[in-house]
Amino acid sequence: MPVVLAAVFMVALDFFIVNVAIPSTQRELNASPAAIQFIIAGYWLSLAAGLIICGRLGDLYGRRRIFLLGLTAFTVASVACGLAPTAEFLVISRVAQGLSAALLMPQGLAILGVVYSGPARARAYTAYALTLGLASVCGQLIGGLLIEADLFGLSWRNCYLVNLPIGLATIALTMRYVPESRAETRTSLDLVGTALIAAGLVALVLPLVLGREQGWPLWTWLMLAAAPVLLVTFARHQATLGRRAGGPLIDMRLFRARAFSIGLLATVLFNMLMGSFFLFLALYLQEGKGMTPLQSGLIFTPIATGYFLASLLSERIAARIGRHVLTVGSVVMFAGLLLTHLSVARIGDEGGHASLIPGFALAGAGMGLILGPLTNTVLANLDPEYAGAASGVLATSQQVGGAVGVAIIGVVFYDTLGLDPQPGDYPEAFLAGMVWVTVFAVLIGLLVQLLPRHRPVD
Repeated sequence: MPVVLAAVFMVALDFFIVNVAIPSTQRELNASPAAIQFIIAGYWLSLAAGLIICGRLGDLYGRRRIFLLGLTAFTVASVACGLAPTAEFLVISRVAQGLSAALLMPQGLAILGVVYSGPARARAYTAYALTLGLASVCGQLIGGLLIEADLFGLSWRNCYLVNLPIGLATIALTMRYVPESRAETRTSLDLVGTALIAAGLVALVLPLVLGREQGWPLWTWLMLAAAPVLLVTFARHQATLGRRAGGPLIDMRLFRARAFSIGLLATVLFNMLMGSFFLFLALYLQEGKGMTPLQSGLIFTPIATGYFLASLLSERIAARIGRHVLTVGSVVMFAGLLLTHLSVARIGDEGGHASLIPGFALAGAGMGLILGPLTNTVLANLDPEYAGAASGVLATSQQVGGAVGVAIIGVVFYDTLGLDPQPGDYPEAFLAGMVWVTVFAVLIGLLVQLLPRHRPVD
């Protein structure tokens, strides 16, 4: 488990460690707002587009083998990001990072699902979710420390290059300690389905990222109109293959389980919230309030602390109150986000940093009460035969949520910010985005009421 979780932590860290590095990156590479969004969303999107078929690759060819392949490619792509000479090269390298992570991520969940069973599997999934969350909320602090240390004069580039020693060590440990496994039933790969889901996701995210900067030309509206058509076609294609025993990427029978389908939708919303909140908060703190990367990272500590403590308690609370732990988490998270909104509205771009701490701590605690139990709800009671496919679907929903969240809130944030932003413009832009983030929290709270009433495996 420590080996798998170390790799998962590294991949999840790269969602968020770059947030604190964005202002430095933007200045050094002269990156446009669209390029900045692509540095974030391109990683999420390429990961989302590849996850489902990569989960199936592990089922077919060996989960440890594909895990190692993804880990090696991710390490190489991280070095390319760290050495990027231009913003365009960095975006391409981030896409390569995302595709490599797509090979790695579903294998980690599937390996845990096969190696552990019963109560141990539930605890393994909780540990997995805790790892994802810690990487998310600690990414800003780790990034700030790396930039402040300025090892070898590389500044923000160290946020990517740190993956080199971690990746090499994890590769060696994987070869020694992680067992091989694969699905008992071998089926062919669904390349048509892969093309449909990838095209649908790109058609959804690409115009949201580029549309505002280019004045919303006709092609952006055509792509947005095509996105739901492509995604519905994908779903119908999967159902048809399933009836013919043709080896679909997603076994649509998974969605007959209410916990799985409702849990996936809640997961999408949760990641829309986290992905956008952390990115635009980092921009507000550094560009609006003039904080250094380290100061910006340190102020995320209350979020990390609240998340960590709540995560430790989440399994015990879930054992007592079942799905309502998600309700409690949603309410606490909403309260933290609302308090953050009120604090930013009061202090703007001035001092008063301490007033942000209570809201941050509550928001982090709410996230910690949600992520572990939500992952357990989606996966814990599924047949191990579906481990790879289900893990790929879950991980895809996480990345789709992150990419769409950054794209949607990015439109609101940058529209409010304007073309020649000054520090005083960032609080207003952040608050405009926070309205949507708070709406996501409310929707999560309402959605989890539709989950089955039974208690999760404990």
